[in-house]
Amino acid sequence: MPLDAAARACGAEEVVAALQAEAVLRGITLDVVRNGSRGMVWLEPLVEVETEKGRAGFGPMTAADVGQVFDGGPLALGLVEDLPWMKAQTRLTFARCGVIDPLSLADYRAHGGFVGLERALGMGVEARLADVIASGLRGRGGAGFPTGIKWRTVAAAVADRKYIVCNADEGDSGTFADRMIMEGDPFSVIEGMAIAGITVRATKGFVYIRSEYPDAIAMMTAAVDVAREAGVLGASVAGSGPAFDIEVRVGAGAYVCGEETSLLNSLEGKRGVVRAKPPLPALEGFLGKPTVVNNVISLATIPVIFERGAQAYADFGMGRSRGTIPLQIAGNVARGGLFETAFGMSLGDIVLGLAGGTASGRPVKAVQVGGPLGAYFPPALFDTPFCYEEYAGAGGLVGHAGIVVFDDSADMLAQARFAFEFCAIESCGKCTPCRIGAVRGVETIDRIARGEAAAVPLLTDLCDTMKAGSLCALGGFTPYPVMSALRHFPDDFAKAREAAE
Repeated sequence: MPLDAAARACGAEEVVAALQAEAVLRGITLDVVRNGSRGMVWLEPLVEVETEKGRAGFGPMTAADVGQVFDGGPLALGLVEDLPWMKAQTRLTFARCGVIDPLSLADYRAHGGFVGLERALGMGVEARLADVIASGLRGRGGAGFPTGIKWRTVAAAVADRKYIVCNADEGDSGTFADRMIMEGDPFSVIEGMAIAGITVRATKGFVYIRSEYPDAIAMMTAAVDVAREAGVLGASVAGSGPAFDIEVRVGAGAYVCGEETSLLNSLEGKRGVVRAKPPLPALEGFLGKPTVVNNVISLATIPVIFERGAQAYADFGMGRSRGTIPLQIAGNVARGGLFETAFGMSLGDIVLGLAGGTASGRPVKAVQVGGPLGAYFPPALFDTPFCYEEYAGAGGLVGHAGIVVFDDSADMLAQARFAFEFCAIESCGKCTPCRIGAVRGVETIDRIARGEAAAVPLLTDLCDTMKAGSLCALGGFTPYPVMSALRHFPDDFAKAREAAE
């Protein structure tokens, strides 16, 4: 039974209490294990029952329907692994999520946990770096920078101390992969950080989690304690490696702290503002020391690479987008949730196939990919493969792989205005293009809505300035949703002017 935040929001705690009460009434001994989510959010709370053939699923379950778990009924789904959503996936990073008890080291080991770390401990630094580079793993937090190149830079840096920082400040709308893995398989993050630590010769790691994730904070904190007590972390990694330990830190809710240099400032107890680069964090990061800053999913994927081999991981995907990507499908969809697959699936297959189209039953109008600063894709671009270069070529970005769907009732001029408004509120204020540009952007959109056609070229110029002159991606990426809305949905802007006239 999931302890995942999404399942709890759907009533999982009430279902657990009802299951236990029903078992007492029937005189049945019931062992309830709280696991992570399988990612089928439309079926939460999802109850799984161990049978001789495998785990049978029941969902979406309510407290009033728990009798069906014992007697069968319309909420019976059959074997969970045979459900179309599960069978169609390539689960590598999320292979254990929803399967194991998140805080059981025995469960983790029984499902391949620490095999990657053990192999890494038997390799030299150069061999480890070569494997990460050969795997083709790129940052899953949005930037898409090659993970192995970042590690090699930190490994080559000369310093008395080095650090590993896990960026768990997952703030993009429609994203929840980081939260899911921390709540459902936290040891994978710890294992990935430990491998990173022994590779670049860092002795300390930090997991920086946004304060809005209390369940993830509690789970990661408990998992770190379990790993330390078991000797996985501490004076010697797994009893045979160098020293490496982890500390969980909690952010204060600033979206900009998802940007690595703002995060580092916050981690140091300073105001979360962007640092100018260079110097890069890989050379002067936390406390001025060489620092690896990786996203949760990037680090949780490292054990897979060392367990299965770099080539086995690189065999998935296409072009320069190797491996798998956890698609997070949300918004106006019939089936929302997390679906891990190899890079290359078309956006149309994701939205119309996996997600089943809109929940409202109306036609899909736009799909925003990559969070609140991601571009809007119209159905005309649904054949675009889900890959870094292909999305960049279409004027968008993969980002954190959040996918938010809108039906034909959406007003894209209003969505463009929201992008500027969001940026204005969340800007750290350090650079002028972001701080002032976002405010001017809201005003310019309002001028267009009032019928001022001359404001459209001004909007384009403003976006060009923000994209080229902002210190970080907050200001630099805000033009993506604005310009894609203007480019692909010009009628919404024209209608606003016509209405004003």
